[in-house]
Amino acid sequence: MRYDVIVIGGSYSGMAAALQLVRSHKSVLVIDAGERRNRFARHSHGFLSRDGADAADIVATARRQLEAYPTLSWIDGRVDAIDGTSGDFTVTLAEGGMRQGRRVLLATGVADQLPSVAGLTERWGKSVFHCPYCHGYELGRSRLGVIATGPVSLHQAHFLTEWGEVTLLVNQALSLGAEDRSMLEHAGVTIEDAPITTLEGHADVRTVDGRLLRFAGLFVATHCTPSGSLAESAGCALEDMPTGMGRQIRIDAEHKTSIPGVFACGDVARFPHSVSLAVAHGAWAGAQIHRSLFESRIADTVREDVASP
Repeated sequence: MRYDVIVIGGSYSGMAAALQLVRSHKSVLVIDAGERRNRFARHSHGFLSRDGADAADIVATARRQLEAYPTLSWIDGRVDAIDGTSGDFTVTLAEGGMRQGRRVLLATGVADQLPSVAGLTERWGKSVFHCPYCHGYELGRSRLGVIATGPVSLHQAHFLTEWGEVTLLVNQALSLGAEDRSMLEHAGVTIEDAPITTLEGHADVRTVDGRLLRFAGLFVATHCTPSGSLAESAGCALEDMPTGMGRQIRIDAEHKTSIPGVFACGDVARFPHSVSLAVAHGAWAGAQIHRSLFESRIADTVREDVASP
């Protein structure tokens, strides 16, 4: 069987795209490795109608609704390679086997590269976050810490004063000039220069001089890259994120990558990142892919009419 569309990545943006396509009577195969970005978080916030819901429940509900459509197929697995050209792609599964599709949508998401701080990984998504819109409100305007990773952390610390009392933990990640310090202090941000040795308890920071700084939550600006090397190995052009916080797949206004017939959506192809924005981005990608298929069908019909005697 050759599917109309193969969606690689079955999280929020991928499923949103798939929904538009199956509702257009297109055959869709979703291949998902089960590694959605917010799998470490207990709850998802800021998504209209599901604010505060368990993130896993949102995904399970979406998949159940998708699978009610007869033209939807799903494989729990990973893709090793994409070959072929627009209209005739072959996707190779890591577990073995191949699938054919007319179009391919990359919705693989991104991987967060966390700073090397002892105890941070275990707290990621629980008491250490990257998005105040997603997790800031629940911290109740309390003491917040920003673990610096680079110049973008200056903006992050300044901005987070909307959600609480902020301390910038420099942690040897950047050099603050007099102007930077003045700006932060004027905004009410406390500057902590002592390096971090480890994170303890809920969101407590142990500094190299032995002090324990207690926070309601910690924030960090991660460096993001596409999950896996699939897009790059397929030949899709990448670009720097607007904030310099990582790399993403380059797409045009129609979600087309640099490879004809291959589209991309969600965190892997846009910034900023959130569940709401990923869903919207995926829905529009699905509509654009449907339009691509429709235009190809019309073009084929015209060619057949011209070729007929």
